[in-house]
Amino acid sequence: MASSEMTDYMGFQQLLTEEERMVRAQARQFVNAEVLPVIEEHAQAATFPRHLIPRMGELGFYGPNLPAKYGCAGLSGVAYGLLMYELERGDSGIRSFASVQGSLVMYPIFAYGSEAQREHWLPKLARGEKIGCFGLTEPDFGSNPGGMRTRAVREPGGKWRINGAKMWITNGSLADVAVVWAKTDEGIRGFLVEKGTPGFSAPEMKGKWSLRASVTSELVLEDVIVDEERSLLPGVKGLKGPLGCLTQARYGIAWGVLGAAEACYQSALEYAKERIQFDKPIAATQLQQEKLAWMVTELTKGQLLALQLGRLKDEHKATPAQVSMAKMNNVNAAREICLRARTVHGANGILGEYPVMRHMANLESVYTYEGTHDMHLLIIGEEVTGLSAFRG
Repeated sequence: MASSEMTDYMGFQQLLTEEERMVRAQARQFVNAEVLPVIEEHAQAATFPRHLIPRMGELGFYGPNLPAKYGCAGLSGVAYGLLMYELERGDSGIRSFASVQGSLVMYPIFAYGSEAQREHWLPKLARGEKIGCFGLTEPDFGSNPGGMRTRAVREPGGKWRINGAKMWITNGSLADVAVVWAKTDEGIRGFLVEKGTPGFSAPEMKGKWSLRASVTSELVLEDVIVDEERSLLPGVKGLKGPLGCLTQARYGIAWGVLGAAEACYQSALEYAKERIQFDKPIAATQLQQEKLAWMVTELTKGQLLALQLGRLKDEHKATPAQVSMAKMNNVNAAREICLRARTVHGANGILGEYPVMRHMANLESVYTYEGTHDMHLLIIGEEVTGLSAFRG
């Protein structure tokens, strides 16, 4: 039975505004009623529940922290984080869909696009009428995006020709538009490449053991011609463009993974109270209480870290390294919480009847994407020492 109440050991919700509490409650109700009844079946079948796309748009889950003039809700960063928390409590694939749509597609169009591009794309993306994806990672370049080989060159008549390939692209095969980053003679630039453009394809990647209820794709660009006015994002040059998008997405992940952790913790707590061994609930044993106490402590620490980061973000004071700290810490804590929850459930922990194994497998992807655990350590290390350990 999905809980209607958030795990809140330290009065976390007392620190939220009324609007933030309402956003979280609405998202929790949606997940309980519409995600949890279907997500296990989709994960087993390796399909994404596409019927939820317009519903999530109707509820304002795409780009909710962007301005209302583009059909968005203009919510605080904290409210956005709470939304990601509840969506990932359902499944990392659900949160990833919304996170990519909002932070990696709508955000760069808003931050770096022309007004005409904003007016054309943002309302449609906000409603879920159009779907987007983000093309940065390449087969040979993940942690080093500056090494990308995708290249765009100017053509006569205000056109650009793009050649290259991207990999591990969430929503790629579903997307109506891809934000593609490419090297040019002017530095790295962003382009909006629309589905159906000759030479552009997005084959789905199969055979995943993780994020099974999510569409992951390649992007292939072979002599793709795009119009500069319609496609080029004019507001940014260089790596700061895609890295700025990643900072937005990493912030949402730092919140989201706590939802997965909560789902596993609550399942373990309920199971431990009900499972009888040697004439008493296993929750009455020291071994299981140690696991449950550790889980709720790490979850609580993660909540407070994410909340402080969110307040700093809303004050425009958060640094990328602070976002790295929250992403790194909270993903690692969530991963460990799910692992312990699996042991509390015993053999039953591998069954789809419980959410634990699905969340465990999903978090193996989240541990790596949007910056690996180790790369975030080095980002923090560079900020605190002033010395870079991973580039010349």
